[in-house]
Amino acid sequence: MANFEYHQYSYLSDNYGVLLHNEKTGSTISIDAGDAPSLLNALKEKDWSLSHLLVTHHHADHVAGLKEVKEKTNCHVVGPAQHSDIAGIDQKVEDGDTFTIAGTEFQVLHTPGHTLDMLNYYLPEEKVVFTGDTLFTLGCGRVFEGDAGMMWSSLQKLMQLPVDTLVYSSHEYTLANADFAVTIDPDNAQLLKRTEKFKSMRENNEPTVPALLSDELATNPFLRAANASVRTNLQMNSATDAEVFAEIRKRKDNF
Repeated sequence: MANFEYHQYSYLSDNYGVLLHNEKTGSTISIDAGDAPSLLNALKEKDWSLSHLLVTHHHADHVAGLKEVKEKTNCHVVGPAQHSDIAGIDQKVEDGDTFTIAGTEFQVLHTPGHTLDMLNYYLPEEKVVFTGDTLFTLGCGRVFEGDAGMMWSSLQKLMQLPVDTLVYSSHEYTLANADFAVTIDPDNAQLLKRTEKFKSMRENNEPTVPALLSDELATNPFLRAANASVRTNLQMNSATDAEVFAEIRKRKDNF
């Protein structure tokens, strides 16, 4: 049985924020604070009081509202210890750290690549991971501060989580990701089926986040560098997985 109720809300043009609420303790956790009014409105809508704020990385669409939210809620802010100068963090954490909120363990995964400070938060009891801008539905983050090898290592950490883990990512990029994915993995029947499903969902303004890790492993090209058909399609049968990933990421950047 889940310890938290989850409330996902949209903000800016394509971002998602998530609130986690424990009824017994009254604890409410926000993943990032990219837009203060949107976050505060979500809290008001649910009639929840914010106790904790978990920061994934320093980009403005994830932290621009942090100062205002902290001032108005007095929440406890957890965020990256390394490669980061985010103002307002109360508890700095790094890869391998764990902490507990409302009796639930949160595991910290450092997943650099998109940014050097990127953190993901994994809740093993809940079978949920918050991946920020590391892993998206059918996609992965653009590599800004790290390199392709670093991003591939970070994705491998996520690929090792239990396959029934629910992946909450921070953007609605899925249709664009799907259009690209079919150029890399054109014979993947499951990918084609998911693509049609997602088109229908978006026509009805339904979010494609969260997604099951098992579905991502089967259809997300950025997680399929070892797949024989992907390698054949790219004419990279003798390349390393990291090299195949780097080629896929380069192609997406230019898609």
